[in-house]
Amino acid sequence: MCTLDGCGSHDHLGPPPKATDQERRLFLKGLAILPLAVVLADPVLAHAAASTLKKVTITAPTGETMIAEVILPATLPAPAVLMIHEWWGLNDQIRATAAEYANQGYIALAVDLYGKPAATTAAGAKSLMASVDPVAATSKLKASVAYLKDHKDCTGKVGVVGWCFGGGWSLNTALATDVDACVIYYGNVAKTPQQLASLTAPVMGHFGTLDQNINKAMVEGFEKSLKAAGKTDYQIFWYEANHAFANPTGGRYDDADAKLAWQRTMSFFGEKLA
Repeated sequence: MCTLDGCGSHDHLGPPPKATDQERRLFLKGLAILPLAVVLADPVLAHAAASTLKKVTITAPTGETMIAEVILPATLPAPAVLMIHEWWGLNDQIRATAAEYANQGYIALAVDLYGKPAATTAAGAKSLMASVDPVAATSKLKASVAYLKDHKDCTGKVGVVGWCFGGGWSLNTALATDVDACVIYYGNVAKTPQQLASLTAPVMGHFGTLDQNINKAMVEGFEKSLKAAGKTDYQIFWYEANHAFANPTGGRYDDADAKLAWQRTMSFFGEKLA
């Protein structure tokens, strides 16, 4: 199921993208690069990519701490991207995506707003999501942006991206502190013009026409609020797809739309974080 904040199920409606045995062997030896969707759909490959991240401790001014995981690109200094997980939590899917961001030339920081092992069932994810204190989460995300901006290898440019639960928090981060770009994948964007007054970052949003919760009414309301708040630097894209269409581990994955959203996101970050 999908709720307003939660992402889908792990049940597949069709076969996920798959690597050949030779491609898997070469990837695991570090001798091949595979499409992100292929890596994410294969638990072994995703875990191998995820293992390249390193744990760091983020400390908020209030004293709250959070364990996050970071990976650096080959060429430094580099711009940075803060990554916020789905309702499942920080799992190998998000870590592997962070590794691909590093391949694309970004310092990637994957946060863990739960501080607990990622869920594998909808009930577990719902419980973890319900445990999040919005005030504490905002403080930790602001501290994460500050960590990246102050990182010795960062150019000072920082973007934020999130999916579903994390998509909503990507927007919340851009409202709470200064970032240079904000990308929202089918996240909760129900905001008033007053709530959007503090937004300074350009925004890109990816939404599915079949999504029953993060739906057209919500997104159109978001656009109206942006306009009423005097915000003009935003792009909203619609795909003939359902919620969580960019997640190849879930049953709503749409390969063509996921690739298009990825290309648009990379172009957006490439422009705004240059």
